[in-house]
Amino acid sequence: MTLRSEVLDARIDPLTMDEVIRRCVDAIALRRPLTIGVVNAAKLVNMRADALLRESVETCELVLADGQAVVWASRVLGAKLPERVAGVDLFMELLAEGDRRGYRAFFLGATQEVLDRMTAEIGHRFPGLVIAGARNGYFDDAQSGQVAQEIRDSGADLLFLGMTSPKKEIFVREWGGHTGAMVVHGVGGSFDILSGQTKRAPLSWQRLGLEWFYRLIQEPVRLGPRYLKTNARFILMIAQQRMGRTK
Repeated sequence: MTLRSEVLDARIDPLTMDEVIRRCVDAIALRRPLTIGVVNAAKLVNMRADALLRESVETCELVLADGQAVVWASRVLGAKLPERVAGVDLFMELLAEGDRRGYRAFFLGATQEVLDRMTAEIGHRFPGLVIAGARNGYFDDAQSGQVAQEIRDSGADLLFLGMTSPKKEIFVREWGGHTGAMVVHGVGGSFDILSGQTKRAPLSWQRLGLEWFYRLIQEPVRLGPRYLKTNARFILMIAQQRMGRTK
């Protein structure tokens, strides 16, 4: 078992994409459930103020660096995560693995329109993957047990949650084990990307850590205030921890 690295009081698994995929394949083969949490700059900020979100992330078997800024912060602070393992990239890699191995997948989240377009695209691109079921993300907390049972009844090996934080983290913590899925991965806005609802930043922007800025350009009114607040707080957190270590 790899020891986790500590970045801004969060413990993150220092794994590469290939290592994570191997863990997922082993989990399915050995029937040992594996829950995956991902953190970016905004989530690390929010985890400081939201104890339930923090607990929900930390109880995942794997916690990965979703944002390039988290990898850079780890190097500034001496933790040195090997690479970014973006939630959307892991999503696509697991779909491809499922295509090769005939895994069964359940998709939970987004609007029904987005979900329908995405599952149609997955069926076209990954014909060897069995779509065990799909359900939109519009349900209240009282329905969570029913949703978990629906997933269990589907016999899914993989469960992908295209829901916002902290709803997806809380669902994974409280109901992930009840779903019967061996790999549970909260993929956030990945459903929107695969369905064509939103565009992902070009690879060159991703490598520069500017994927957040690309999203900001697409949705300035909704994301502007959020990014201004969380990015400033993230930089302050790094500076405070760095100064604390060098005193």
